[in-house]
Amino acid sequence: MKNVKRFCVAIAMITVTAAGFWFFFGEKIKILYKSLNSFKDDNLAYTFQHTKEIQPVKKIQKGEHTFEFLKEDQISLPEEFSFQDGVYPVQDFLMDTRTTALLVIKDDVIKYEKYYMGGDEDTLFSSNSMGKSFVSALMGIAVAQGDVKSVDDPIGNYIPEFVGTELETIPIKACLRMASGINFDEDKDMSRFSMRTLMGSSAMKVIAKYGVQEEPYTYRRYLSINTEILGEVITNATGKSLSEYMEEKLWKKLDAGHDAYWTLSNGKELAMGGLSVSLRDYARFARLYLNKGNYNGEQILPETWIRDTMDISAEYSKPGANFDAYNAIGYGYQWWLPEGEEGEFMAIGVYGQWIYVNPVEKVIIVKTSADPNFMAKNYELKHVELFRALAKGV
Repeated sequence: MKNVKRFCVAIAMITVTAAGFWFFFGEKIKILYKSLNSFKDDNLAYTFQHTKEIQPVKKIQKGEHTFEFLKEDQISLPEEFSFQDGVYPVQDFLMDTRTTALLVIKDDVIKYEKYYMGGDEDTLFSSNSMGKSFVSALMGIAVAQGDVKSVDDPIGNYIPEFVGTELETIPIKACLRMASGINFDEDKDMSRFSMRTLMGSSAMKVIAKYGVQEEPYTYRRYLSINTEILGEVITNATGKSLSEYMEEKLWKKLDAGHDAYWTLSNGKELAMGGLSVSLRDYARFARLYLNKGNYNGEQILPETWIRDTMDISAEYSKPGANFDAYNAIGYGYQWWLPEGEEGEFMAIGVYGQWIYVNPVEKVIIVKTSADPNFMAKNYELKHVELFRALAKGV
């Protein structure tokens, strides 16, 4: 009988605890459940086209005017492209990688535009980590306007949670280049980090406890928390949220065609990859970089920032750094740079999101996908050869 009473008391305590937990965290648990369900393979295409209906977001409002690309009759894509010792049919590859949209622009003229899996010109596609390149642009603007004094400044100057920790003296530039040395493993630690911040922990307080694994600029290790740090620097330096700053300093100036949305985590913008943007607006953003920071006569980003962004002369920035397969492509200020002579650069997001720019050919390509096999061997390098074939084919 005594054991039965103890059991009943234990059950009652668990019930009360669960009820209290649900009272304080119920809404966040709902969001977590919905998010996990959204990332099942069969749901990816829908999720990446309806993020603002699934996650809490903040709107980034477009301006009064829209820059319109010219449009010609749809070209025929090349039938195939080569990679290493193989030849791949283009249409088969697009289907195999679960492409949801493809846009090819040359000299401000839309040469090819096609939507799959329910999307269209008005659909907002999730950026995933392509959003990191937008954060880099916002950092460039903040530096140009003097809100951030220099990318050589230590992050502790802007983030009080880092003062007195091992992270205090890490330069902003080291975070831009994914060479901060923070003791964090993208594969093993990200889910735990996301869970803690979703449940209300301050992202910067969580990051402050990771410590340092090696000196800055020693290795390039892709850590999404580096971009979270950049977002916090921008917010603290400017006094504006990332959405507010992007709306004022970038989105309205780009003459975007649609409002954009930024996913919120614990009430703040997810700097590491939370944007939802239309296909042509991704291209409008790429056009800013293609034109060296100038947009229809206004220098939104300094040309020196574009040059520094694309600088991969440091050993850790070059393609193949650390003899690591994850570093097969070079990395600048939150942009990827493949090996080659044409100065190509890319924004890349998980599950197959791409912005590709070829300055020599004056070509911009945007490809969104819902591909659960995005971790396949040579996935990125194979896409580079696809984009090169498309760029030559227009």
